[in-house]
Amino acid sequence: MTVLERGTDLVVETPQGRLDGTLAVPLGATGVVAFAHGSGSSRHSPRNVAVAEALSEAGLATYLVDLLTPAEGVLDEIDARFRFDIALLGRRVVAVVDTLERSVALPIGLFGASTGAAAALIGAAERPALVRAVVSRGGRPDLATAALGRVRAPTLLIVGGADHEVLRLNREALAAMRAPVRELAVVDGATHLFEEPGALERVWALAASWFVRHLGARRA
Repeated sequence: MTVLERGTDLVVETPQGRLDGTLAVPLGATGVVAFAHGSGSSRHSPRNVAVAEALSEAGLATYLVDLLTPAEGVLDEIDARFRFDIALLGRRVVAVVDTLERSVALPIGLFGASTGAAAALIGAAERPALVRAVVSRGGRPDLATAALGRVRAPTLLIVGGADHEVLRLNREALAAMRAPVRELAVVDGATHLFEEPGALERVWALAASWFVRHLGARRA
């Protein structure tokens, strides 16, 4: 049985309704990582679940959470009206960070994928005293342009080497950032979803190593 199968429900309350999430805290956890999924995805995304399992093995608590309310999720499946509302998603990440700060006495990190990476960066910019590290997987940090210069948390941008346009956008975003510690990691030969053999495992290793370094987890 994995750590994630022993997770507990943790709801984030927003003015528009609840955000459903699952918090998993392994014994001796020294940090917690909240996930901001990408457009059209959810907390049940196999890729994010796989990364969360790897982070759990590294001694980190994980919080897989939907950034849309159940009602918004239904509407978004019909016409995609919310998935690119970066300002809304950014506010939701702030609410997630505030909920974790009240609920879990652990340093907080954020893991964002696709458009969720922009929301994670907004959350880090809005809560600089709480967010201690950010990792983006195949993300669109360029969609958080106004927040990039205010992010202070150590930030790692992971991009597939064959994801040419997103790689270009990440390089530009990295140059616009002012975080004292910021890096771009390129997974050779990988496309946007890291579906190539070994590509997602490389993402696991990079993300775990980053959070180990900056949140104090016990091992990569």
